[in-house]
Order: sequence, then structure tokens, then C-alpha cells
Amino acid sequence: MEQKAGAQISTRAFIQSALILLVLMIAAGVLTRLLPAGEYTRFSAEGRELIDPASYRVIDRPDYPVWRWFTAPLEVLWGPDSLIIITIIVFILLVSGAFAVLEKAGILTAVLSRIVNRFREKRYTLLLVVSLFFMLLGGFFGILEEIVPLVPIMIALSVSLGWDPLVGLGMSVLATNIGFSAAITNPFTIGVAQKLAGLPLFSGALLRVPVFIVFYAALAWFLLTYARRIDRDPTASLVYKESRAAADKYKHLDLNNTAAAPRTGKAALIFGLFMLLIIAVLLAGPFVPAISDYTLPLVGLLFFIGGLVSGIVSGANRKLIGKALKEGMVGLAPGIPLILMAASTKHIVSSGKVIDTILHGTTTLLDGASPLSAVLIMFLLALLVEFFVASSGAKAVLMMPILLPLADLLGVTRQLTVSAYCFGDGFTNLAYPTNAILLICIGLASISYSKWMRFTARLWLVIFPLVALFLWIGTLIGFGPF
Repeated sequence: MEQKAGAQISTRAFIQSALILLVLMIAAGVLTRLLPAGEYTRFSAEGRELIDPASYRVIDRPDYPVWRWFTAPLEVLWGPDSLIIITIIVFILLVSGAFAVLEKAGILTAVLSRIVNRFREKRYTLLLVVSLFFMLLGGFFGILEEIVPLVPIMIALSVSLGWDPLVGLGMSVLATNIGFSAAITNPFTIGVAQKLAGLPLFSGALLRVPVFIVFYAALAWFLLTYARRIDRDPTASLVYKESRAAADKYKHLDLNNTAAAPRTGKAALIFGLFMLLIIAVLLAGPFVPAISDYTLPLVGLLFFIGGLVSGIVSGANRKLIGKALKEGMVGLAPGIPLILMAASTKHIVSSGKVIDTILHGTTTLLDGASPLSAVLIMFLLALLVEFFVASSGAKAVLMMPILLPLADLLGVTRQLTVSAYCFGDGFTNLAYPTNAILLICIGLASISYSKWMRFTARLWLVIFPLVALFLWIGTLIGFGPF
């Protein structure tokens, strides 16, 4: 049977993720019945919708019937987050189609063969360098969703080097997320939160740089330990069956042949130029207003055009390219209902008017707390809200106006409050099944959510104590300037 091109979401991974999300949708619906409806007063300032922290009030429960819990995945398509949801869906379809063309046309073979043969004896060095590159993208530029086009390539590279899809995810999207969370100049978490707090933009590097270095060391230890374990015993892979399927998928790639056909080599060069253009867009996006709101669709479009142009230059005929596009898009299409279901949890609690109630109820725990207890509760609060609101900027606008006055009263510096929020916002991006990016990436690797959590559990057990340690240090030194 001919191997289909592109990333293919397995039936098992889809069913497991769908069942988990269905349970979460029902749980969100139950909250709308158990909790009182309430809301804060919102107002506009400097182009943002902010919250008056002293304005919470209980309101009449809205008429939100049970059957709408189950229609929420469709309702989100015309809700307030519809534009970003549709953008993500189109983005992953374009990326999957283009990746399938690269595979069918032999361009992926040319790229991987050159990398594998060059670093065959320095695989661990390659692992560390690639991980650092992705972590820097997250830490300095706040990039996360935009690296999805590179994830299938990293999975293929990992399998080609003798590891498994989890290592590929670890050195790409997981590394990006760790950088995003332990950020130095992330404009979407630190930038927005510091602006709301009245702090100098991107201040606090005295503590943020050591935080970034320590978390990189933790990630490097985690990935190297796992990769070496697979090298010693391939059956020790947590996804051994999936790894064998991935190895079968790429076994036709002649990675020992460094002399690619002239047209294929030229096509690979053209695709490389498009990748450089994509990286330029990623780096410029946070700082160039003209493209900042369009970074995700721009990256998807450039990857799609780059894949098509490279496929044509390689000499692949139109029929082959068309078939590859179809197989790639159809293979990732099951991810669409998962994305809609993931977005439903926020839609349900928002429609039931309990999201502000959850926020208000949790902040009452801060009354009379010590500075260390208060900052740890702020971190846990960000973890809780992240479950329902994935957007970093939206979450900052929701939480910071409430947390900052409380921080001032409890003797917690605003800089430390921003750090607690950033830690809580970031590290759970790749832990909660309500995050669409996590579902897309594990779908690309045909890995179930349970196996992903089993893989990352040891890393989280290291990271969260480190978070508590750094927040404690920030409390001791009065992390500021204020």
C-alpha cells in the first residue's frame, strides 16, 4: 500500500483527544450551573478593553441551555474569537499541504540527507543547538503558533537520526514553549503585562536572563536523557509503535545519498530561501506594526508558496503535486474539529457568565496573604485562567488590572507580579488539552495526549519547583524597579 504524503493524524490519537475535550466541554457547562453568574465592568483605555477590579457584581444567570454546550464548537466560528480560529485552521491546512508536496517531490529527502550526513557523529550537539534556536524564538520574540510549519520537519529529522517523534517535538515546539514561558523580551506576555503595570518595557533582565539559562539547562538535560535512553534501547521509547510507523514512513528516503538530483537540489535551495524569509517575518513580526497582526497567516502563506514553487522546480508534475496537496490537507483535517472543541471551553464559560466569577473567587484568596504566598497564588491563578483563555494578550488584559492593585497592597512588586503571570501563562501551553497548538503538534506526530503528558511529566516536575524558587528569590530581592 502506498504511503500517504504529509502529516496524518491517527484515528486513535483523534478519538482520545476528542473524548478528553468532550469531557472538558461538559465540565465547563456544569460550571455555568454551579457557579453564580457575575461580571466586572469593562472600559476602553489606549485602545484596550480593561477591567475595573472593584466592580465585580453578581448578575442574573443567563438563559444558556445544556444543548448549547454541544453546539459550542460551531458557535465559536462566529463568536468573538472566530477570526483567529479560522486563521489557525487555514494555516494548518496550508502548512500540511505544502509539507506533503516537499515529501512527494523528494525535497525533504535532499534537506534531511544533508543534515543527517553532516551531523551523524554530532547528533547531541545538533539536538542542543536546534533546541536553543527554538527556545530563543519563544524567549525573545514570543513565537509559538508560527513554528508549526517546522514541526513535521523536526519530527522527520528526529526519526532519521534514530530517535522518535517525541524528541522532534521536544526540540521544536516544546523548546519554543519553554522559551516563551521563561521569556526575556516576549512582547505578548512581558511586553503587554509590563505596559499595563506601567513598568519600563522589557525591564527586569537581571533576573530574566538567569531564569532563561536555567530553564534551557533543564530542557537540555531532559531531552538528552531521553534521546540517550532510546540510543541504548529503542524499545524504551514511550511511542515505540508510533516510532516504527514513522520510520516506515521515511524509510524510502535515501539519506545516505548526499548527491541530490540537480533539479531537486535547486528546489531545496529555493525552499531554503523561503524558510529564511519566514524566519525574517517571525523576527520582525513583534516589532513591525504593519505585519504584527498578520504574522501567522503570512508564515502559512509563505510556507505554502515555498512548497509549491519548490515542487514545481523539482520537476514534479501537476498531478503529483495535486495529489500531495490533497493527501496533506486531508491527513490533518481531523484536527479541525479538535481545534473547535478546544475553543469551546472558553466559549461555554463566557456564555454562561462565570469566567469573571472564577477570577473573582480566586483573587479573594489573596486577602491577607504574605508576599511569597500572594505571588505563588498569582502564578496558580494564571495557570487556572490559562485553561479557559489561551491568548496571552487577552489573559494579560483580563488579569493584570485585578492583580496589580492587590500586589501593591500586599507588598509584591509589579515586576514580580508580571513574572508570576508570565510563568503561569506559558508553561501550561503544552500541558492543557484546550490549547489548539498542542493538539495540532501531537496530531502531526500521531501521538495521543496521554503519551505526550507521560513524556513531559518529568520535565514539569522539574520546572514548577524552579518557578517557585525564582518567585521566592524575586520576593527576597524585591525584584523591580517597582
